[in-house]
Amino acid sequence: MPAVTNATSIRAGLLRDLGASQALSIVVGVVIGSGIFLVPAEMMQAAGSARLVYLAWIVGGIFSFCGAVTYAQLGAMKPQSGGEYVYIRDAYGPLPGFLTGWTWTLVVKPSSLAAISMGIVRILANFPSLSFLAARVGNIPVTWGQLVAIGFVIFVSLVNYIGVRRAGNFQLAFTILKIVLIVAIAALAFSAHGSWSHFAERYPGAIGGVAGFFAALTAALWAYDGWSDLNMVAEEVRNPERNVPLALVGGLLVIGALYMLVNAAVQYALPAVTVAQSSSPMSDAVHASFLGTAAAVVVSAAMVISLSTTLNGVAMSGARMAFALARDGNFFSDLAKVHPRFHTPHVAILVQAVLSAGFLLIGGNFRQLFTLAIFAEWLSYVAASCSLFVFRRIKNNQAQPTLFWQYPMAPALFIVASAALLYYTFTSNLRYSIMGSFVILSGIPVYYGFVLRRKS
Repeated sequence: MPAVTNATSIRAGLLRDLGASQALSIVVGVVIGSGIFLVPAEMMQAAGSARLVYLAWIVGGIFSFCGAVTYAQLGAMKPQSGGEYVYIRDAYGPLPGFLTGWTWTLVVKPSSLAAISMGIVRILANFPSLSFLAARVGNIPVTWGQLVAIGFVIFVSLVNYIGVRRAGNFQLAFTILKIVLIVAIAALAFSAHGSWSHFAERYPGAIGGVAGFFAALTAALWAYDGWSDLNMVAEEVRNPERNVPLALVGGLLVIGALYMLVNAAVQYALPAVTVAQSSSPMSDAVHASFLGTAAAVVVSAAMVISLSTTLNGVAMSGARMAFALARDGNFFSDLAKVHPRFHTPHVAILVQAVLSAGFLLIGGNFRQLFTLAIFAEWLSYVAASCSLFVFRRIKNNQAQPTLFWQYPMAPALFIVASAALLYYTFTSNLRYSIMGSFVILSGIPVYYGFVLRRKS
């Protein structure tokens, strides 16, 4: 089988080494992080009943499925590195595309890596033997936990540095392990002395009403977020016109089934009030099984494995955004270099790791940057989804005819959901959303600086 299948890949030196199973594992592995273990409490506090929580999961799953269908069509049309950058660039012009790539490269992906790696450290710090992670390293204002988090980032960066196939195999193996652990933990929760009557209970302290349901729906949409990362590595997926749509749609179905399973296990094992007041609903649900106090260890181990898989997928996808940006001549040319042996955008991977380590070293402030990045992330989802309508109107770029529920129904529903979540994100974190807007707009003079540099 040839290593590359189109002119873009030949020019870039990237290899189509990711098969359908690795592509599927990117979708499932990135989306399912720690939220599956923790979100049930937040959703119960908002909605107030198991039925409404389930409805939020279902509605959120439908909207996310529509997003996956939308991105499946985009990925099949334009199977290139960069995802949203490519779609926005081709639909609206080079400047909007640059602003997307600029924001994701400098803030969104590095801060995401920092947040995920620190999440792993916080879970590890709960073990008595690892409590030192919260302590400072000598007299410098850095904790051992920050250094361990940087170590996780370096590790997944090295995995991605030495080949996309190795990174894809790592993703696949850990995603399978993650799924097995989640199913096993759910089975343990069902083995507890629970009751189906819990599904009819209510939590009296909930927000309730329409506001509560939408708060629960927002939490569900956050939990489903991350599947779009596959499109950023589409240039390295074999037969992308087939495998990208299969992985996106199939991955969302797997994710939805696992979320329904976990939520059912928690609701069965625990009364509604206990779910709402629990700091770790899954641990408390499994605690009632034969595992007893060992439940917290098992669930924590599963969360570490789950987050490690997410970390690898984010590291893989984020570097491709910077690579695509530089390959177009809109950023530092070194970021477009491909390793002659490993065929990976190695410089972009290393720069991303350095930026992430920088966020980790500044401590708690990087959490503010992560909050700032959420607004930019969902803004790009809306713009990228709208680009499908632009492409469908351009005859030369039109894909094969699709069913009505795929186009225009699926992208329209996802745009409505994303726009609503974007509005909620902007208004609920007004300060950081405004800061995020400034970060995006700060890329305008940078873009024109590179334009002048190309002309000189």
